[in-house]
Amino acid sequence: MRISARADYAVRAALLLAADRTADATADEPTGPLKAEAIAEAQDIPHKFLEGILNDMRRAGLVVSQRGVNGGYRLARPARDISVADVVRAVDGPLVSVRGVRPPELSYSGPAQSLLPLWIALRANVRRILEGVSLADVASGELPEAVHSLTEEPAAWTNP
Repeated sequence: MRISARADYAVRAALLLAADRTADATADEPTGPLKAEAIAEAQDIPHKFLEGILNDMRRAGLVVSQRGVNGGYRLARPARDISVADVVRAVDGPLVSVRGVRPPELSYSGPAQSLLPLWIALRANVRRILEGVSLADVASGELPEAVHSLTEEPAAWTNP
């Protein structure tokens, strides 16, 4: 599985917005909208590329934008209610696809028949991880135990 630059940038931008939200004592009220330029600079993301990403996130209902001198972007709902999967889907579509096709829409024959359940299992595991981690989890540095335990496996850090 490959994480696109678009998905990486989107998650990083969302995390900056989540950190802004959680910086407030109530953890639900943002301190104010962040300008795309500030997000791009803070996360070293090309500004024009980020604008497109933020527009996709806005259309998906993850962020809201405000125009004007005090304008910018903020999360549309609390960071704990937005999963990493939500962000990735907003900018890249389905979490797992094969040649651009969702696994349930595939069919194989002969010795390749067992590929379909393999792709479905891969999709289920990717979903389990990315849907089970909220922006608040990542922004706070407190990943769920299931995720944390996977990172403790030595093989997780090595290139096969």
